[in-house]
Amino acid sequence: MSTAKTITEVIQEWSEVFMHRSGREFRRFMDKSNLSFSQVNVLMRLFHSANCGVSGIGEEMGVSNAAASQAVDRLVQMGLIERTEDPGDRRSKRLALTQKGIALIESGIKDRSQWIKDLAVTLPLEKKQTVISALTILTEMARKTDS
Repeated sequence: MSTAKTITEVIQEWSEVFMHRSGREFRRFMDKSNLSFSQVNVLMRLFHSANCGVSGIGEEMGVSNAAASQAVDRLVQMGLIERTEDPGDRRSKRLALTQKGIALIESGIKDRSQWIKDLAVTLPLEKKQTVISALTILTEMARKTDS
């Protein structure tokens, strides 16, 4: 029986290391910005999906509209998001990041990804292309299975 690791074991091992490190950096960002997980989740949703309503936030987070509204209220008070009238339905409000909110998320993304940049610098030149090829294939395959 071979002692070599299977592709599944190698991917799982990398995934665990990546998620642990990414989670730790995410926690530092929450502590530094004095935001809860839910609040950061709202900001990230708006950053990646442009503006939306409270119900969209609630659906994305898997919480009630009341819980989503509570997270939104605090972020509005902090000047990180703004509410505007939905031109298609005046009863609805649209949410969007303010410039302050955009700057905060961009800073958090930069801080969170710094460890990846540091890791890439330490890779020997001859290994970099192997890693690029392997991760490109994995990313393409993962996107195809994303539903």
